[in-house]
Amino acid sequence: MPVSPAKTALVVSAHSADFVWRAGGAIALHASRGYQVHIVCLSFGERGESAKLWRKGNMTEATVKAARREEAQAAADILGASVEFFDLGDYPLQITQEHLLRLADVYRRVQPAFVLSHSLKDPYNYDHPRAMDLAQEARIIAQAEGYKPGEQIVAAPPVYAFEPHQPEQCGWCPDVFLDITEVWAKKYAAIQCMAGQEHLWEYYTRVALQRGVQAKRNIGITAAKHIQYAEGFQSVFPRVTEELA
Repeated sequence: MPVSPAKTALVVSAHSADFVWRAGGAIALHASRGYQVHIVCLSFGERGESAKLWRKGNMTEATVKAARREEAQAAADILGASVEFFDLGDYPLQITQEHLLRLADVYRRVQPAFVLSHSLKDPYNYDHPRAMDLAQEARIIAQAEGYKPGEQIVAAPPVYAFEPHQPEQCGWCPDVFLDITEVWAKKYAAIQCMAGQEHLWEYYTRVALQRGVQAKRNIGITAAKHIQYAEGFQSVFPRVTEELA
């Protein structure tokens, strides 16, 4: 992934746990290499992704939100990233122009070298492509000279779609594998913060192992020996390079 002089990155997560399952390794790895990684959680996943909490009984939306916020903050701290919460609601995630411009302002502030968000489509969860749509449109606005003239515009940070829960149905096909073996312990510790979705801990461990095997098959034998865990990403825009090696 390209590195800007500021060494920053932005992650746009529809719900409070998405960034952990799908990009926790990328966040921890880049943070360990000096990047200032900033996460925007658009919602807490309080309605559709907190079933375990609701089943306890005597729950309110406010108490569920508070629990999910605490989990996400703890996970971000472990991964070495900063996080902010837009609290836009989920199921459905409803985006207004105010929210769009708010995220554009985050782009301007962070000046990310790269951006991570959701797959372009997801028939199982419409909040996810809405989050990616928001991430992409905010990027375009942040690049516009006429938006808040005088501010530093955003260049053209590459955007990567992290892995959805059911990639085949989402038309998601990875073209980038990131070796996260050295930070897997941090990612798994962050995963364990997500007590509201404990049923996904083992699932995303298997995903990381599977992507690790695939990463090995796409790199030289010597370099591949140490790879055990990986994350997959799909590029949204073409990469520009001076040579193909």
